[in-house]
Amino acid sequence: MTAVDDALRPVADALDDFVLGGGKRLRPAFAYWGYRGAGGVDSDQVVATVAALELVQASALIHDDLMDRSDTRRGQPATHRRFSTLHREASWQGDPDGFGDSVAILLGDLCLVWSDELLHTGGLPPDTLARVRPVFDEMRTEVTVGQYLDVLTQATGDTSFERASKVARLKAAKYTVERPLLLGAAIADAPAAIVAGYSAYGLAIGEAFQLRDDVLGVFGDPAVTGKPAGDDLREGKRTYLIAAAFDAAGPHEREVLATRLGERTLDDAGVAELREIITASGALDRTERRIADLTTEALESLASTPVAPDAREPLISLAAAATARRV
Repeated sequence: MTAVDDALRPVADALDDFVLGGGKRLRPAFAYWGYRGAGGVDSDQVVATVAALELVQASALIHDDLMDRSDTRRGQPATHRRFSTLHREASWQGDPDGFGDSVAILLGDLCLVWSDELLHTGGLPPDTLARVRPVFDEMRTEVTVGQYLDVLTQATGDTSFERASKVARLKAAKYTVERPLLLGAAIADAPAAIVAGYSAYGLAIGEAFQLRDDVLGVFGDPAVTGKPAGDDLREGKRTYLIAAAFDAAGPHEREVLATRLGERTLDDAGVAELREIITASGALDRTERRIADLTTEALESLASTPVAPDAREPLISLAAAATARRV
């Protein structure tokens, strides 16, 4: 990039920091062990190819932080904030925030372009890529329309379980677990029994992953999550946790939730008030039970799937990493 223009050095540095500086690597891990579970043998080419999923995730997170107006990601300034600060410190012309927003859109797009490039240059043969490409494309479409439905749900104030579950399935269950598993299965040319088992396991674990993320978005420790306390409350996220609170809370509590959810200036006292309503309504316990039930369902599906023995324990461990995490 600096061969094009040295002014691109901050872009290269930002993407280097973002992609290599942190993250759970769940999606490439599920893809890799999905491949191994279908009988595939370890291969540098497979590792390079499934790493494309990390660039898709970088794109999604950079854009997601911009849409949510988030200040931080993993304890560091979100990409749009990083570049608005660069603009201010350099005393450039125009609006610093507008500059930061524009750069975040471009960097997210660049990561998506690079995900395509890495998929095709990882070293897999053309006939294998022909099996993989439809899974990769469908996954990216699903997560994008899931993001739209998430934004729409915040705008309409829909607090139904049906909408919360649909968003969770598209944004997380399919994108984080099921499609990566199926991508690995496609690389290995897996039989139908493994593909069906991966879908059942992946959808359940993926939904549980999103529910855990929803809990952390309200109750997580900023020192651990790298995000401000109660950020999902300020953003007005209509999650399963929130749907459960609206379903069980009393009239006054529902009115407080409806009024304060999505309040961008919500302070620590406001976060504490909403947390108390969510907890007292039983929504937190209900969500934790749902996570446990989905995890059990997933592990039962995995147990009946004919995966290779050396992949079974890693897939069980990944289920725990996705659902019992603190970050």
